[in-house]
Amino acid sequence: MRELLVESCQEEDEEGAGHRFDYFVVVDQMEVSGGFACESYGVRIAGPDGGESICVPNITTSASRIDELMELLTRNFVTPTTLRDVINDWL
Repeated sequence: MRELLVESCQEEDEEGAGHRFDYFVVVDQMEVSGGFACESYGVRIAGPDGGESICVPNITTSASRIDELMELLTRNFVTPTTLRDVINDWL
């Protein structure tokens, strides 16, 4: 498995506290029938210095679809806490 950093985003919450997250595309292989494997894409969101982090692998085998998802995640400043819910709605 390898990761590609897509973007780092920083926002302030209602109380003025700053939050920063790094957004990664996770590239892995997914087993399919007959012993074959194909390249699959997932995402990881991580806080600074190894803080809060979540990885959801094997979301899609389409590079264009994972690009669409990453744009959605970064544009809306999705956090590790809400990532799974956003992906479930997106799928």
